[in-house]
Amino acid sequence: MRVHFIAIGGAGMSVVAELMLARGHEVSGSDSQASDVLDRLGRLGAQVHVGHDPAHAAGADLVVVSSAIRTDNPELLAAHAAGTEVIHRSQGLALAAADTDFVAVAGAHGKTTTSSMLAVALREAGLDPSFAIGGRVLALGTGAHLGTGTVFVAEADESDGSFLNYTPRVAVVTNIEPDHLDHYGTADAFEAAFDDFAARVRPGGAVVACADDDGARRFTERARSRGARVITYGLADDADVRITGVDLGAGSSSSRLRAAAGEFELDLAVPGAHNVANATAAWAAGVELGVDPATMANSLGTFSGTARRFEDKGTAAGVRVVDDYAHNPTKVAAAVATGRRAVGAGRLLVLFQPHLFSRTEAFAAEFADALAGADEVVLTLIYPAREDPRPGVTSALIADRLPGARYLPDHLEAAHAVAAAARPGDLVITVGAGDVTRLGPVILADLAAREDRPSGLAPEPGR
Repeated sequence: MRVHFIAIGGAGMSVVAELMLARGHEVSGSDSQASDVLDRLGRLGAQVHVGHDPAHAAGADLVVVSSAIRTDNPELLAAHAAGTEVIHRSQGLALAAADTDFVAVAGAHGKTTTSSMLAVALREAGLDPSFAIGGRVLALGTGAHLGTGTVFVAEADESDGSFLNYTPRVAVVTNIEPDHLDHYGTADAFEAAFDDFAARVRPGGAVVACADDDGARRFTERARSRGARVITYGLADDADVRITGVDLGAGSSSSRLRAAAGEFELDLAVPGAHNVANATAAWAAGVELGVDPATMANSLGTFSGTARRFEDKGTAAGVRVVDDYAHNPTKVAAAVATGRRAVGAGRLLVLFQPHLFSRTEAFAAEFADALAGADEVVLTLIYPAREDPRPGVTSALIADRLPGARYLPDHLEAAHAVAAAARPGDLVITVGAGDVTRLGPVILADLAAREDRPSGLAPEPGR
């Protein structure tokens, strides 16, 4: 079977394409621009194209799209005209994960890291799980793998309701904070989708949910009232898996888990209170799948991170540069808090690219609050993703609420400005779900050029 992916280079699409390749299917796909992801898929055997053309989809048996694909996409129009079956990315993933013990990890934030932690720990415990994660897991070198075990771990996207295409054995809900209101319309509708998600858990399965998040707590109460078996985790006194003794270091973290199975030390090689919570969710899911509790805790200690989740990009001129995918206020606040702890006595500089016009408009004040912990903030142009521009909606909505912040729409100008402001001992974070990730190397190049220049020599223009 030949499967064609429109926008194959996207984080969610690429992992499904890789899984289809692993299952022996012929895979083709297109994307609007070249990328490392396209290069990787090409090396794995996919036929990839830059640009969209009806000819690319010709002869496909199945066409896979995401919610970001517009109805007038030429390849999609050609597929419909040819009578080719068109399915959503989540349906493609469900197809690739047929007949497995499916674990779906959902939530407004934390799902990539939690699913990555679970996949790494299960592999370390000897299960060889399959997984499909919207980011490259550093310890695994990929975001997708077709394993020999019975477990399949997937990051489940709630942004467009597509997580309702799954019927998991275990459903993990890290939190339920209002987001994606461009799709759902209201916070109540957003929460209702999670109720439907819980209802899709297979008989005998379980929901793992955070006890510290208000939305998840309301969700838990509703799920239990409808007969679902729910395992809660968190700092809360009534959590089924209670987190105690949290100790946060600059590059690591530790805690103790108290559960019906006993007490277990959880020592992680990644920093941040949010990662303690993510790891606890993964621990609860792993134990539910039958992994020995102590083995699960020890295995989580081998997790070294996920690409674009406080990922170290390098150091030059005494300045460390990291990259983070954070794109809603809670994620941004967590990245800033982790950065503040990591930099110690130095300064924290953030280059932030908001993601989506609708999100920026709805949460401008919350983003400003989340960024307030940084010493310097530069904002650049909003990454539109699937949206058209909205009148009056720019990153200035955030910058105007944050004293001292600068809004520089030109990406390169923003990167050069951050590099020029950085001093030895500082930490720079590029933050956002768009192409801001490409600016880390620009900043490092500026810093390296400064490091190589003889003392007193003026910088190059634009640097």
